[in-house]
Amino acid sequence: MAQHTLVLGGARSGKSAHAEGLLPAAEPATYVATSRHDPDDAEWAERIAAHVARRPSDWRTSEAPQPDDLRRILHAAAPSDPALLVDDLATWLTGTLDDAQAWERDPDSLGVVAGHCDALVSAVDDCAARLVLVSAEVGLGIVPATRSGRLFRDELGALNARLAEVCDEVILLVAGVPLRLR
Repeated sequence: MAQHTLVLGGARSGKSAHAEGLLPAAEPATYVATSRHDPDDAEWAERIAAHVARRPSDWRTSEAPQPDDLRRILHAAAPSDPALLVDDLATWLTGTLDDAQAWERDPDSLGVVAGHCDALVSAVDDCAARLVLVSAEVGLGIVPATRSGRLFRDELGALNARLAEVCDEVILLVAGVPLRLR
């Protein structure tokens, strides 16, 4: 079974750059982008462009903005395929919560989100290719003041814990310093 690594960190901790550095620059890789493009958000477009500019030129990008896109990519990966780098699970979860209209904590909507999270954890566990996942660590800050903020923190924290269970290696970035948790 191929190695699976979960890289966690707070905002501007260096988690994405560290995750990219885990893969040999001389080998091809597939960067799986989970963000959604908003043509009216120039600042977000600049962030995306900075990530693209930092990656080796022979890396391929695969867009996975919808909840099932990421699952399909992971299930389709073969052991001989280039490594996959998924960046990041916080934006994937935000889109999943948006699509399910779960921000008001409707039980049916949260059930849809839970189903997508179950499918993702299973896909990560079954992924045959080398896999590096990037996610925000949200459990070290204050309790969010808003209901939606608390929902996001709780859902991402639970997803991160489940993914850590099925990954071989877990790394936490703090102030740009990687700490190997497993």
